[in-house]
Amino acid sequence: MIPLLAPDDQRPFPDVRRALRHPNGLLAAGGDLSPRRLTNAYRRGIFPWFSVGDPILWWSPDPRTVLFPGHIHISHSLAKRLRRRQLGVTMDCDFAAVIRGCAGARHRGGSGSHDPANDTWILPEMIAAYEDLHHLGISHSVEVWEGGLLVGGLYGVAIGQVFFGESMFSRAANASKVALVHLCQVLAGRGFELIDCQLRTEHLMSLGALELPRAEFVTRLERYCAAPEDAGIWDDGVLHFPVDHPPGAARQHRQDQL
Repeated sequence: MIPLLAPDDQRPFPDVRRALRHPNGLLAAGGDLSPRRLTNAYRRGIFPWFSVGDPILWWSPDPRTVLFPGHIHISHSLAKRLRRRQLGVTMDCDFAAVIRGCAGARHRGGSGSHDPANDTWILPEMIAAYEDLHHLGISHSVEVWEGGLLVGGLYGVAIGQVFFGESMFSRAANASKVALVHLCQVLAGRGFELIDCQLRTEHLMSLGALELPRAEFVTRLERYCAAPEDAGIWDDGVLHFPVDHPPGAARQHRQDQL
């Protein structure tokens, strides 16, 4: 049995160590998707994920898939794609289009953070909740453009020095990877320590993702999420072209953090 949360219940979430093993990480049901509850959840290593007809379900799987911004792996083919400078990137330019692009993606197979077999979890109430966070400067999007058309992107939540990735999509080859490369470069420059990718996919592992025991992940969150907030819109009005190597400063990321 898992705890049921009332919509107006402001008590803390259950300890993540109480999450079920099967299904992996299911912790609680119910509650709401208010900004306060969502940010409290992310700070504790918990995220919502549910389908049509379900109550809101809250998860904290073990292990947890993460990326360190300065350690993204750029393959030879992706490096060639970046050097062609065909795909330009912006941030927070069109959050609404990105989250709807993720919701409408038919084949997520590794391009999203959740189960590739379930492409219905970004429901209208989820879209509304993350748009509220975006208006507060807490959730952010990366847009990938080709010839003036949106061909890919990703979105997630930034708290302290952690970016909690939610989903990504592609309508052109490598578009979601280009979005992630640019995100890593921006986050490294802003002093972010960690990207939460939630669940393992081969797509993420090919980019250098690692799996951490949940206990270690939560310990890192306690430290990194306590850093000053970097809230606000990240749109600088410039179309960027990510470079084909990790940021130089991020390469010096301490090995004892891995």
